Amino acid sequence: MDAPAVFTEADVYQQRFDPQAYLKEFYNLSDSQGEQNTFLVQNLRSLLKMFSLDGLRGDTLIDVGCGPTIYQLLSACERFQEIIALDYTDQNRRELEKWLKNEAGAFDWRPVVKFVCELEGDREKWAEKEEKLRRKVKQVLKCDVTKANPTDPVSLPPADCIVSTLCLEAACKDLATFRSALRNIGALVKPGGHLVMLTVLQETYYGFNKQVFSCLYLEKEAVEEAVEGAGFDIKLSEVQSYLPGDPRTDCKGMLSLVARKRASITG
Repeated sequence: MDAPAVFTEADVYQQRFDPQAYLKEFYNLSDSQGEQNTFLVQNLRSLLKMFSLDGLRGDTLIDVGCGPTIYQLLSACERFQEIIALDYTDQNRRELEKWLKNEAGAFDWRPVVKFVCELEGDREKWAEKEEKLRRKVKQVLKCDVTKANPTDPVSLPPADCIVSTLCLEAACKDLATFRSALRNIGALVKPGGHLVMLTVLQETYYGFNKQVFSCLYLEKEAVEEAVEGAGFDIKLSEVQSYLPGDPRTDCKGMLSLVARKRASITG
């Protein structure tokens, strides 16, 4: 499998991205041979660690580029009262809403929810966590991170925190677009608020279901510079290596990053 010749931008996702196939490929806790999904487990551990940091709490959390997934909100929902989920692709938002409304045919996240509850100390609280998350997600909106106001024409009040997982590297064709997108989503956060990111490093593609999607090749330093350039001070930045040999991706590592938005300077 090789990277696409032309970067797969937003219209390709809208036309071709299959959320159910994506979830089946990447978000089961173990594969058909019973092997643990290391990629997912590492990310769940990282998210718990990041959302357990001092100050990572408040009223409103915005999830930028949520896709059809909820794993990134399972620890976060214990720290925030209201969640707004944003994604560009219509079918991703529909798939997410199927789970939120507990509709037939929705992806079964229960093994993942139970795993996170176990990490947090009580596996038996999984049903309570599911109910809490469904209650706290108040809106699911379309967004485009390349716009100055990603939720245009809706204007959201600044949030206490934004989380973005595996989004910007797939949405941005070059480093200039990536930097600009970080400034755009950074504007959704209050001064003193936080940015929580999971970003794939040194990846040019990922694939599933006979389809391949582009990824912006990023190094840790480039991500950190872009975050600082968007008005944030980095509080945590850690890389975990990704085992080579996965035919679905050429990803080399995963960056977990937490940053705090600097206070506005008034002249």
